[in-house]
Amino acid sequence: MFKLRSLVTALALVGSISVASAWEALPTQAPEPADNSSSPEKIELGKMLYHDPRLSSTGTVSCASCHNTMLGGEDNRSFSMGVGAQLGGRSAPTVWNSAFNKVQFWDGRAASLEEQAAGPVTSPVEMGMKNWDEVTTRLKGIKGYEVAFKEVYGENSITKENATKAIAAYERTLITPNSPYDKFVTGDKSALSAQQIRGMEKVAELGCTSCHSGAAFNGAGTFQKFPVNADGFLEAKYHFTKDKGVAEVSKKSQDEHFFKVPTLRNIALTAPYFHNGSVATLDEAVKVMAKLQLNKELSKEETADIVAFLNGLTGEFPKQTMPRLPETSGKTTN
Repeated sequence: MFKLRSLVTALALVGSISVASAWEALPTQAPEPADNSSSPEKIELGKMLYHDPRLSSTGTVSCASCHNTMLGGEDNRSFSMGVGAQLGGRSAPTVWNSAFNKVQFWDGRAASLEEQAAGPVTSPVEMGMKNWDEVTTRLKGIKGYEVAFKEVYGENSITKENATKAIAAYERTLITPNSPYDKFVTGDKSALSAQQIRGMEKVAELGCTSCHSGAAFNGAGTFQKFPVNADGFLEAKYHFTKDKGVAEVSKKSQDEHFFKVPTLRNIALTAPYFHNGSVATLDEAVKVMAKLQLNKELSKEETADIVAFLNGLTGEFPKQTMPRLPETSGKTTN
């Protein structure tokens, strides 16, 4: 759990306020690993793969099905729907700004975007392919993909590694800078309303940024226990502890109910909330977090101020154009 940093003074529309020095603007470019540098051709290939439902066993589910770049980067469902109308057990995290996560998935089981991209394709509940050999065989049967992979990687280059690297390269372009908050912390003191500034100060005062720290408000790879404080009423209503979190992967009791800290960026667009998508509205999510994590009862006014501030974290979305997918002429792929 990150410690709350020291307080500094930021000028506002009305006087001055004290805010956490953790306030950082979102970078406009994501870091990329040394073994996966980007190029326009690689990004375009990744975009095709990301939006192609033929990477699923039924030809009906793509990465974009659950992580919709036309919206908030997820699907606004409690549980995402995979092949055969199967439902997963967790709410889909947003793909927007996921390049700033040090780990991926709610339980952090993937250390990179490349590793994350490989998982859903062969999950029986998500995209349902038996293995990546089946995936690459299918891609090799589509001439347009042979051409696209060759342009990026050379001859005979349709492999799991190259496919996931291309998808990750595309995902690293999905950044939403220049939110009202970003403009405020970089000098435009008119970018946030007085209510949003109050909410920003309340977030610091309560200690929300001790977990939701950094430019992406995601703790940059930290894990946090949820819930910290037991509440029988909220548990009966939302069933938060049914999911063991990291312990589902590690099988260690000390990891029970720990989850990767999710980003607060664009949170106004990504309802429903929490790992199980059980909370329908942002104001209720704020009240639940205050009670279960901080043991605080927020007033109606405090909740409204924080929600107003969180709305100020909605950034500018880069224009997305749908790729033309390589055709299969006169045949199907499955």
